[in-house]
Amino acid sequence: MRIAYLDCFSGISGDMFLGALLDAGLTASVLEETVAALNVGARLEVSRVTRSGISATKVDVWVGREKDVPREQVSHAHQHEHAHQHAHDHQPEHRRHARPHRGLSEIRTIIRSAKITPAAQERALAIFQALGEAEAKIHDTDVEKIHFHEVGAVDAIVDIVCAAVGSLALDIDEWVCSPLNVGGGTVECAHGRFPVPSPATVELMRGAPVYSSGVDAELVTPTGAAIVKTLCKRFLPFPAMKIAATGYGAGSRDLPGQPNVVRLTIGERVETRPAVSAEIPEDTIAVLEANLDDLNPQVFGYVMERLLAEGALDVFGTPVQMKKNRPGMLLTVLARPEDTQRLTKLIFGETTTLGIRMRQERRQTLARRTVAVQTPWGEVRMKVANLNGSVANYAPEYEDCRRIADQHKVPLKQVMQEATRRYLETQHG
Repeated sequence: MRIAYLDCFSGISGDMFLGALLDAGLTASVLEETVAALNVGARLEVSRVTRSGISATKVDVWVGREKDVPREQVSHAHQHEHAHQHAHDHQPEHRRHARPHRGLSEIRTIIRSAKITPAAQERALAIFQALGEAEAKIHDTDVEKIHFHEVGAVDAIVDIVCAAVGSLALDIDEWVCSPLNVGGGTVECAHGRFPVPSPATVELMRGAPVYSSGVDAELVTPTGAAIVKTLCKRFLPFPAMKIAATGYGAGSRDLPGQPNVVRLTIGERVETRPAVSAEIPEDTIAVLEANLDDLNPQVFGYVMERLLAEGALDVFGTPVQMKKNRPGMLLTVLARPEDTQRLTKLIFGETTTLGIRMRQERRQTLARRTVAVQTPWGEVRMKVANLNGSVANYAPEYEDCRRIADQHKVPLKQVMQEATRRYLETQHG
């Protein structure tokens, strides 16, 4: 199994992550082509810098129609319109301007319109969704009402989409992260001065191990936290691996007593104990349940779709026999703990239930990745799950197969069978 380990001993930001990808072997043209595909009038500048004696790669996003004439733009790396610079701020003026307001729907349109792989689009959208949900919870509003005046600028879109494309291009089976050094001090946000880490960053890092080395600077930014939240399911000390590549991504200035870099190490996982006892990633989920015996079945289907669209991990109904021998349905929703309140409000608003039971449970999940295969009718994504370094499950993405079946008037089962056959051919050479 090919794993990647993010060592965030000096935190992480979007531009630091891109620098680490390039330093670990990602070809610069991959990111340059991604920026061009976004068609937002931006370009990348890649340079070598030294941070406390460590040579690292630094990435800057330049925005402007005239070559080498930067627009004023504040770095999205600290998405708070800070009044002062911090450890990962991009000092040049090209990161400093009054940014436009963008809603999540507009950002989705930009990403969906870019000629990048569907998997990269989904990963980029997931990062923005995480940011939006964090902001929505902080401001007690719906995520669709959030305007990304703090993360919606061109440089933010470039960083996030490039992070999605680059992380997929390295063909990693599992991303693992160290505990995160968040820094300290205060940060100037649009709504006032807050202690480090900022409210959005705290929300995004729920469930992750964090600490502060005492450095008076914001080390983990909201973009960095959203990337980690989206990619990494496990937080561990340095894992056992056979190292193949290492890369360092630089922040903008030297920090006293420590290199201002994030380190990315890539290699093949090495089992240190028998496979039967190998650790399987574990996390905590919320389970919401409601009994429904007087709800129109058509409404039940609609509610399931709404819950999934709003971020539920899974939704299902179980036929049950209610009091007075009435047939009913048990609605069960699996969700992230931080989404519980929002999804509970949705259930109360859309159904006839008078009460919702909720609890938290531990779950173990297999490491998952997406592999694209070519069929005679177009590309289909295969969902692949790994256990102890071996493929445990694989299945074609239903929506891809359905789209192809509709467009080409081919039986759905034929498309799914052909995608599976093509995937197995790639596995057995």
